[in-house]
Amino acid sequence: MIQSRQSLRLNVGFLIHQSVGSSRDFYFEQPTLFIEPDLHLQDFNGNAKISRTPQGLLLQVSLQAFMQDECVRCLSTLNQRLSTEFTELFAFSERSTSESELILPEDGYIDLGPLAREYLMLEIPINPLCQPECHGMCAVCGEPQGDQAHSHEVDSSDPRLAVLKTLLDNQAME
Repeated sequence: MIQSRQSLRLNVGFLIHQSVGSSRDFYFEQPTLFIEPDLHLQDFNGNAKISRTPQGLLLQVSLQAFMQDECVRCLSTLNQRLSTEFTELFAFSERSTSESELILPEDGYIDLGPLAREYLMLEIPINPLCQPECHGMCAVCGEPQGDQAHSHEVDSSDPRLAVLKTLLDNQAME
């Protein structure tokens, strides 16, 4: 798998010495991507526009990807689409930091991996469903119900009373 350090590490050092308003677009397209420590993505793509401002470098990022997830009702595997857009400022100094307190590294490389992970993790649904009408697991047989609910004949008798039932059945036969 491709690590985030290679594919999401951007060399932006040349923008530091450009005039205010200068910008550069970076495009991403990876069939698989692993962002440490736990985010496995497929069909990762997106773009980042990085602009020089008086305070630092402004990142405007748009990312899309798919991740394997599990339906909370039927436990089937599904490909969950994730999409996010965010804007962050990497400041030249601590005096001009924004709320996120991101400072441009001295080496001129910005690693988008941690930011991408954070914003994509926020897009993962709490209760992912394979389809909105998912019927979940059958309470009787334990199989996924798919498009239609299973119909089973349910024995409503309590198994703890089975011995008494046999006594009643024997008495009825006499």
